[in-house]
Amino acid sequence: MSSHDATLEFEYETPSRARLIADSVRREIGEIDDARSQTTIEHQQSVVRIDIEAADVIALRAALNTWFSLVDVAEQTATIGERTLESP
Repeated sequence: MSSHDATLEFEYETPSRARLIADSVRREIGEIDDARSQTTIEHQQSVVRIDIEAADVIALRAALNTWFSLVDVAEQTATIGERTLESP
């Protein structure tokens, strides 16, 4: 299937933060993947790696935009949760 691919790597301060982000976005794989693109997510230590394979450049661009947005939302949510736990 793959004629186009991309790898996104996000490095975090702690392995627990990387696991939280990976777990948050991983559940979207079955909802987003289709006949034109497939994604895998893994995390090792403090790094989250997202591999995208797409049938065409338009599908790759769409998948990249989606995964960047999902990771951004997960990071923002984790930060808000962290601040909430830290406040008295």
